[in-house]
Amino acid sequence: MSNLMLLDQTLWILEQKISNQIYDFPFEHLFACSHPYHIPAEVQAIARIGAIPDYPAFYQEWLHQGVRMINTPDEHLRASELPGWYPLLTDLTPRSIWFDHLPSSEDIERQLDFPVFIKGARQTSQHQASLCVASDSTELKSILEGYQQDPILYWQTLVCRELLPLRILQEGQGDQLPVAFEFRTFWYRGELAGLGRYWLDGPPYSANREELQDLLNTARTVVERLNVPFLVVDVAQTASGRWVVIECNDAQESGYAGVSAVALWQKIIELEKKSSVD
Repeated sequence: MSNLMLLDQTLWILEQKISNQIYDFPFEHLFACSHPYHIPAEVQAIARIGAIPDYPAFYQEWLHQGVRMINTPDEHLRASELPGWYPLLTDLTPRSIWFDHLPSSEDIERQLDFPVFIKGARQTSQHQASLCVASDSTELKSILEGYQQDPILYWQTLVCRELLPLRILQEGQGDQLPVAFEFRTFWYRGELAGLGRYWLDGPPYSANREELQDLLNTARTVVERLNVPFLVVDVAQTASGRWVVIECNDAQESGYAGVSAVALWQKIIELEKKSSVD
């Protein structure tokens, strides 16, 4: 059941635990939280309830109760679905195509060269390489068959992407994708609120000052183009040193990865207090 709370008399959170350690957060243990019986007129809130299958319906349901989610349905689509954000970022991200129906391998091969990276419009299936990377027609056909059976993928629009050579820190273990030099960034009202490594499995890594500046410049360009209040941007470095956008997401649905959750919410509260004064 969803729990509406006010953090530090500043930030409204609509929370529901989903039993995922990189998503759930003990707000009530670490912040001063109140639970008003009555909402004092319309308030704006951040949802932390996991993936939301029908965001427009969810948004309207809570709006009728006096709670307006930080991202509108249009902003949610622009942030979370590759067909929503890709047209605005074609120069910053690998070439991509998508299908509203399950395509044949020939449909894909006519438009992209191998190797091809395949995912849902919103996410992969737990980074399984066997359901992501096709090096030839045989592997591509196998992935398309598996896509229909996978509980995470089958309901998503199918996306095929050019597979760029990234800076690899560790080769994939078992059926997992390799650990690339990739970072997750959280942005709140256009300001950086959190930054951390994307991959938790594998060797620890961090960016030096020059790399940090470059990756943030890339992510900040995305933030300016998408214009979404609460946004996640994942960026990675290619083998040649270029920074590219791997994925964007509605930050309400995103896990923390290597971002400090405590520091993230402290920063968001700080930014919210500053905006109320300004």
